[in-house]
Amino acid sequence: MQRDIDRILIPSRQIAERVGELAAELADKYAPAGAERSCELTIVAILSGSLIFLADLIRRLPMRMRIALVTVSSYPAASTKSRGARLLEQITVDVAGRDVLIVDDILDTGGTLRAVRAELARRQPRSIRTCVLLRKPGKAPPDVPADFVGFDIDNYFVVGYGLDFDGLYRNLPDIAVLRPELYTSGPGGDRA
Repeated sequence: MQRDIDRILIPSRQIAERVGELAAELADKYAPAGAERSCELTIVAILSGSLIFLADLIRRLPMRMRIALVTVSSYPAASTKSRGARLLEQITVDVAGRDVLIVDDILDTGGTLRAVRAELARRQPRSIRTCVLLRKPGKAPPDVPADFVGFDIDNYFVVGYGLDFDGLYRNLPDIAVLRPELYTSGPGGDRA
């Protein structure tokens, strides 16, 4: 597996530190010290890429929360080009009148977050915000906001810490750049 990696972009220790900082930012936003109301957050995590990020993040959040998981398909087989985001199952948690946080692995073309956000908005939550581990600012469309961002990265095709290529490499502890010759569309493949 290591021979498929061009280089480590973000080492695991840096990821852990930033996830802790994100958790503190989220706690300040949703459960500030001395807040009158007790906060209950509904987290909608987009599978499968956000799984590791989600697990590390929620263990550091000092609040009550509900978790819903949604699967979105954007990449058929070993493709690095999105074919458009499509929800594979309905979101089953009740979000009406609740604060909702969408958690995803990467904001690239924006298709996945756009689709999930639109579905949630129809259900009339009190608020919808997004938290992404990675964002490609050069590609992320302006109509798809990321309220909380772990890292901004250049247009690399990355794997590890939950991100995959053809279902592989999710278990790498670091975020790494995949060797370009391993995928067909060249460097910087799209992710939704």
